[in-house]
Amino acid sequence: MAARNGTLASSRLRRLAQEKAEEKQAALEACEMCAEKIGAQHRHVIDLSSRDMKCICQACKILFDRPAAPADRFRLVPDRRLRIGDLELDDVIWDDLRVPVDMAFFFHHSEAEQVLAFYPGPAGATESLLELRAWEQLETANPILAELAPDVEALLVNRARGARQHYLVPIEDCYDLVGLIRTRWRGLTGGQDVWKAIESFFGTLEERSREATRDGTVKPRVPARAGG
Repeated sequence: MAARNGTLASSRLRRLAQEKAEEKQAALEACEMCAEKIGAQHRHVIDLSSRDMKCICQACKILFDRPAAPADRFRLVPDRRLRIGDLELDDVIWDDLRVPVDMAFFFHHSEAEQVLAFYPGPAGATESLLELRAWEQLETANPILAELAPDVEALLVNRARGARQHYLVPIEDCYDLVGLIRTRWRGLTGGQDVWKAIESFFGTLEERSREATRDGTVKPRVPARAGG
C-alpha cells in the first residue's frame, strides 16, 4: 500500500508543480475557499484527500492557522524557512539515501505513512526509492528533522555544482523549484538559463531564511545596520 501511495504522490507532485508554476504567472487571483480577491503573494492550504494546494486569503488563513486535528481535511502550509548550516549529511549518508541526483526534497507523507523523497528535473518531480533506514539515521543525527510538519514542510537539499545547502522549507517552495526546472531546462545539461534561475532561487531562499542548527536551535535575526 505504501508503494502505491508513493506512486500516486509522485504523479500528484508533478501536477502540483505545474499548477504552482502557472499560478505564479497570475498577478491577481481569488481565494479558493471564499472567492475573495487576493494578490500574487498569499498563503496556501493542502487538501490532504486530493493533495491539491489551494490559494487562500488572509481571513481564511486565520481560520486554518491553528493546531490541525487528525480529521482535518485541510492543512495550512507554514511560512517558516530555516537554513541548517551544520546539517550532518556527508557523501556516505547521501549515497545511502539512494537519491540519484544532487538536489532533492524529503517530507512526511501522511497517507503513505512514511518519508518520501523527490528530486526535480526536466520532467517534473520524480520519486526516489528512499532508503528508510538511512533516513532514520539522518533524523537521529539531526533532531531538527523530527520537527518537519507532515505534508506541508520539507527538507530541501542542494548539492549541485559543489553546493552544500540544507533548508527546512514550506512544501510550496519545493513545488516552485520543480516548476522552475521543468519549464526552463534545455538539452542534456539544462542550459545556462536554468542554472542562473536555480542560483537565483537559492539566493532568494537564503535571504528569506533564518539560521538554525541541526539540534533545532533557531538563531535570532541580526538587524541590519543603518547607513551600511
